[in-house]
Amino acid sequence: MEKFKITANIITLNEEKNIEKVIKSVQEVCDEVLVIDSLSTDKTCEIADSLGAKVLKQAYLGDGPQKAFGAPLAKNEWILSIDADERLDVNAIEAIKNLDLANTPYDAFSFARKTYVGKAFIKLWYPDRVTRLYKRTACGFTTAGGHAKIDANNVKALEADMLHYSYSDYGEMIKTSHKFITRGARIAHEEGKKASSFDPFLHGVGALFKALILKGGVFHGVNGWNVAVISAFSSYMKYALMLEMQENE
Repeated sequence: MEKFKITANIITLNEEKNIEKVIKSVQEVCDEVLVIDSLSTDKTCEIADSLGAKVLKQAYLGDGPQKAFGAPLAKNEWILSIDADERLDVNAIEAIKNLDLANTPYDAFSFARKTYVGKAFIKLWYPDRVTRLYKRTACGFTTAGGHAKIDANNVKALEADMLHYSYSDYGEMIKTSHKFITRGARIAHEEGKKASSFDPFLHGVGALFKALILKGGVFHGVNGWNVAVISAFSSYMKYALMLEMQENE
Protein backbone atom coordinates (compact mmCIF):
# COMPACT_ATOMS: atom_id res chain seq x y z
CA MET A 1 0.00 0.00 0.00
CA GLU A 2 1.11 3.55 -0.71
CA LYS A 3 1.16 5.21 2.69
CA PHE A 4 -1.12 8.01 3.79
CA LYS A 5 -3.87 7.49 1.19
CA ILE A 6 -6.30 8.73 3.81
CA THR A 7 -8.79 11.60 3.69
CA ALA A 8 -9.33 13.63 6.85
CA ASN A 9 -12.92 14.75 7.35
CA ILE A 10 -13.46 17.72 9.69
CA ILE A 11 -16.80 19.40 10.37
CA THR A 12 -16.65 23.02 11.49
CA LEU A 13 -18.64 26.00 12.66
CA ASN A 14 -16.67 29.11 13.65
CA GLU A 15 -13.52 27.17 14.53
CA GLU A 16 -10.89 29.76 13.60
CA LYS A 17 -9.11 29.14 16.92
CA ASN A 18 -8.78 25.39 16.29
CA ILE A 19 -8.72 24.75 12.57
CA GLU A 20 -5.02 25.35 11.90
CA LYS A 21 -3.86 22.96 14.62
CA VAL A 22 -6.21 20.14 13.67
CA ILE A 23 -5.35 20.38 9.95
CA LYS A 24 -1.62 20.33 10.65
CA SER A 25 -2.17 17.35 12.95
CA VAL A 26 -3.94 15.21 10.34
CA GLN A 27 -1.60 16.25 7.53
CA GLU A 28 0.99 14.04 9.22
CA VAL A 29 -0.91 11.01 7.90
CA CYS A 30 -3.51 12.25 5.39
CA ASP A 31 -2.95 13.31 1.78
CA GLU A 32 -6.36 15.00 1.57
CA VAL A 33 -8.25 17.17 4.06
CA LEU A 34 -11.95 17.91 3.68
CA VAL A 35 -13.52 20.63 5.80
CA ILE A 36 -17.32 20.47 5.87
CA ASP A 37 -18.24 23.91 7.13
CA SER A 38 -21.64 24.79 8.57
CA LEU A 39 -21.64 28.36 7.19
CA SER A 40 -19.06 29.86 9.56
CA THR A 41 -19.01 33.63 9.97
CA ASP A 42 -15.39 33.82 11.18
CA LYS A 43 -12.13 33.01 9.34
CA THR A 44 -12.41 29.21 9.57
CA CYS A 45 -12.77 28.68 5.82
CA GLU A 46 -10.03 31.13 4.85
CA ILE A 47 -7.54 29.50 7.22
CA ALA A 48 -8.46 25.99 6.07
CA ASP A 49 -8.13 26.96 2.43
CA SER A 50 -4.71 28.55 3.03
CA LEU A 51 -3.49 25.26 4.53
CA GLY A 52 -4.50 23.25 1.47
CA ALA A 53 -7.77 21.83 2.73
CA LYS A 54 -10.76 21.43 0.44
CA VAL A 55 -13.59 23.46 1.97
CA LEU A 56 -17.20 22.48 1.32
CA LYS A 57 -20.04 24.57 2.74
CA GLN A 58 -23.12 22.77 4.00
CA ALA A 59 -25.74 24.04 6.42
CA TYR A 60 -25.69 21.91 9.56
CA LEU A 61 -27.60 18.66 9.10
CA GLY A 62 -27.01 17.17 12.55
CA ASP A 63 -23.81 15.62 13.87
CA GLY A 64 -24.03 12.24 12.13
CA PRO A 65 -25.41 13.45 8.80
CA GLN A 66 -22.86 16.29 8.67
CA LYS A 67 -19.97 13.87 9.12
CA ALA A 68 -21.48 11.44 6.62
CA PHE A 69 -21.85 14.23 4.05
CA GLY A 70 -18.15 14.42 3.23
CA ALA A 71 -17.39 10.70 2.86
CA PRO A 72 -18.69 10.24 -0.73
CA LEU A 73 -16.69 13.30 -1.79
CA ALA A 74 -13.35 11.93 -0.56
CA LYS A 75 -10.80 10.78 -3.09
CA ASN A 76 -9.61 7.98 -0.79
CA GLU A 77 -11.30 4.86 0.47
CA TRP A 78 -10.14 5.41 4.06
CA ILE A 79 -11.53 8.32 6.07
CA LEU A 80 -10.12 9.81 9.26
CA SER A 81 -12.94 11.68 10.99
CA ILE A 82 -11.76 14.20 13.54
CA ASP A 83 -13.39 17.18 15.25
CA ALA A 84 -11.89 20.65 15.15
CA ASP A 85 -11.12 20.55 18.87
CA GLU A 86 -9.22 17.25 18.57
CA ARG A 87 -5.64 16.40 17.64
CA LEU A 88 -3.76 13.19 16.90
CA ASP A 89 -1.34 12.32 19.69
CA VAL A 90 2.18 11.28 18.66
CA ASN A 91 1.32 7.64 19.35
CA ALA A 92 -1.74 7.90 17.07
CA ILE A 93 0.35 9.30 14.21
CA GLU A 94 2.81 6.43 14.56
CA ALA A 95 0.05 3.83 14.83
CA ILE A 96 -1.62 5.06 11.63
CA LYS A 97 1.71 5.15 9.77
CA ASN A 98 2.26 1.51 10.71
CA LEU A 99 -1.10 0.31 9.38
CA ASP A 100 -1.30 -1.66 6.14
CA LEU A 101 -4.74 -0.44 5.12
CA ALA A 102 -4.66 -2.18 1.74
CA ASN A 103 -4.50 -5.60 3.36
CA THR A 104 -6.10 -5.15 6.76
CA PRO A 105 -9.03 -7.44 7.64
CA TYR A 106 -10.62 -4.61 9.65
CA ASP A 107 -13.23 -2.11 8.46
CA ALA A 108 -12.41 0.53 11.06
CA PHE A 109 -10.05 1.48 13.86
CA SER A 110 -10.76 3.12 17.21
CA PHE A 111 -8.69 5.42 19.41
CA ALA A 112 -8.68 6.16 23.10
CA ARG A 113 -9.51 9.82 23.72
CA LYS A 114 -7.91 12.10 26.29
CA THR A 115 -10.27 14.96 27.11
CA TYR A 116 -9.10 18.22 28.67
CA VAL A 117 -10.89 21.05 30.42
CA GLY A 118 -8.41 23.86 30.05
CA LYS A 119 -5.07 22.23 30.92
CA ALA A 120 -6.64 19.59 33.16
CA PHE A 121 -6.74 16.03 31.83
CA ILE A 122 -10.06 14.49 32.92
CA LYS A 123 -9.01 10.99 33.95
CA LEU A 124 -12.49 9.67 34.67
CA TRP A 125 -13.46 10.11 31.01
CA TYR A 126 -10.49 8.09 29.76
CA PRO A 127 -10.27 6.03 27.59
CA ASP A 128 -13.59 7.21 26.01
CA ARG A 129 -12.87 5.05 22.97
CA VAL A 130 -14.05 6.42 19.61
CA THR A 131 -14.05 4.84 16.14
CA ARG A 132 -12.65 7.41 13.72
CA LEU A 133 -10.59 5.74 10.97
CA TYR A 134 -12.86 3.76 8.67
CA LYS A 135 -13.24 2.27 5.21
CA ARG A 136 -16.06 4.24 3.62
CA THR A 137 -17.07 1.44 1.25
CA ALA A 138 -17.66 -0.89 4.22
CA CYS A 139 -19.16 1.35 6.89
CA GLY A 140 -19.89 4.94 7.83
CA PHE A 141 -21.62 7.36 10.16
CA THR A 142 -25.21 6.77 11.09
CA THR A 143 -27.55 9.57 10.08
CA ALA A 144 -29.61 9.41 13.27
CA GLY A 145 -29.85 12.46 15.53
CA GLY A 146 -27.66 13.01 18.58
CA HIS A 147 -23.97 12.28 18.77
CA ALA A 148 -22.40 10.83 15.63
CA LYS A 149 -21.39 7.18 15.59
CA ILE A 150 -19.72 5.00 12.96
CA ASP A 151 -21.79 1.88 12.33
CA ALA A 152 -19.09 -0.78 11.98
CA ASN A 153 -18.80 -4.33 13.29
CA ASN A 154 -15.20 -5.24 12.47
CA VAL A 155 -13.31 -2.63 14.52
CA LYS A 156 -9.73 -2.87 15.78
CA ALA A 157 -8.82 -0.92 18.92
CA LEU A 158 -5.51 0.87 18.47
CA GLU A 159 -3.20 1.54 21.40
CA ALA A 160 -3.22 5.19 20.45
CA ASP A 161 -4.79 8.44 21.64
CA MET A 162 -6.74 11.37 20.30
CA LEU A 163 -6.39 14.57 22.29
CA HIS A 164 -9.71 16.33 22.88
CA TYR A 165 -9.51 19.96 23.94
CA SER A 166 -13.20 20.08 24.61
CA TYR A 167 -13.55 23.09 26.91
CA SER A 168 -11.33 26.07 27.67
CA ASP A 169 -12.60 26.11 31.27
CA TYR A 170 -15.47 24.89 33.45
CA GLY A 171 -17.53 27.95 32.60
CA GLU A 172 -17.53 26.91 28.95
CA MET A 173 -18.32 23.32 29.94
CA ILE A 174 -21.40 24.46 31.88
CA LYS A 175 -22.51 26.69 29.01
CA THR A 176 -22.07 23.91 26.45
CA SER A 177 -23.84 21.35 28.64
CA HIS A 178 -27.02 23.43 28.30
CA LYS A 179 -26.96 22.85 24.54
CA PHE A 180 -26.49 19.08 24.96
CA ILE A 181 -29.22 18.89 27.61
CA THR A 182 -31.72 20.66 25.36
CA ARG A 183 -30.77 18.67 22.26
CA GLY A 184 -30.83 15.34 24.12
CA ALA A 185 -34.26 16.04 25.58
CA ARG A 186 -35.65 17.18 22.22
CA ILE A 187 -34.34 14.14 20.34
CA ALA A 188 -35.68 11.75 22.99
CA HIS A 189 -39.06 13.48 22.88
CA GLU A 190 -39.20 13.33 19.08
CA GLU A 191 -38.39 9.61 19.21
CA GLY A 192 -41.41 9.10 21.46
CA LYS A 193 -39.47 8.30 24.63
CA LYS A 194 -41.28 9.05 27.87
CA ALA A 195 -39.94 10.20 31.22
CA SER A 196 -41.54 9.51 34.57
CA SER A 197 -41.56 11.91 37.51
CA PHE A 198 -38.82 9.80 39.12
CA ASP A 199 -36.46 9.85 36.13
CA PRO A 200 -34.72 13.20 36.76
CA PHE A 201 -33.72 12.14 40.29
CA LEU A 202 -32.82 8.56 39.34
CA HIS A 203 -30.69 9.55 36.36
CA GLY A 204 -29.07 12.46 38.17
CA VAL A 205 -28.07 10.34 41.18
CA GLY A 206 -27.07 7.50 38.84
CA ALA A 207 -24.76 9.77 36.86
CA LEU A 208 -23.17 11.06 40.07
CA PHE A 209 -22.63 7.53 41.39
CA LYS A 210 -21.17 6.37 38.09
CA ALA A 211 -18.73 9.28 37.84
CA LEU A 212 -17.59 9.33 41.47
CA ILE A 213 -17.67 5.64 42.40
CA LEU A 214 -17.68 3.40 39.33
CA LYS A 215 -15.19 5.55 37.41
CA GLY A 216 -13.22 6.62 40.46
CA GLY A 217 -13.82 10.34 40.12
CA VAL A 218 -13.85 10.65 43.91
CA PHE A 219 -10.08 9.99 43.81
CA HIS A 220 -9.34 12.45 40.99
CA GLY A 221 -9.39 15.60 43.05
CA VAL A 222 -11.36 18.73 42.27
CA ASN A 223 -11.50 17.95 38.53
CA GLY A 224 -13.16 14.61 39.21
CA TRP A 225 -15.76 16.22 41.45
CA ASN A 226 -16.40 19.10 39.04
CA VAL A 227 -17.07 16.78 36.12
CA ALA A 228 -19.19 14.43 38.25
CA VAL A 229 -21.44 17.22 39.50
CA ILE A 230 -21.87 18.77 36.03
CA SER A 231 -22.64 15.33 34.56
CA ALA A 232 -25.22 14.65 37.26
CA PHE A 233 -26.88 18.02 36.72
CA SER A 234 -26.98 17.42 32.94
CA SER A 235 -28.62 14.01 33.38
CA TYR A 236 -31.15 15.40 35.84
CA MET A 237 -32.11 18.33 33.62
CA LYS A 238 -32.41 16.26 30.44
CA TYR A 239 -35.22 14.23 32.01
CA ALA A 240 -36.71 17.30 33.66
CA LEU A 241 -36.99 18.92 30.23
CA MET A 242 -38.49 15.75 28.77
CA LEU A 243 -41.18 15.87 31.46
CA GLU A 244 -41.86 19.51 30.68
CA MET A 245 -42.22 18.73 26.96
CA GLN A 246 -44.67 15.93 27.75
CA GLU A 247 -46.76 18.20 29.93
CA ASN A 248 -46.87 20.89 27.22
CA GLU A 249 -48.12 18.56 24.50
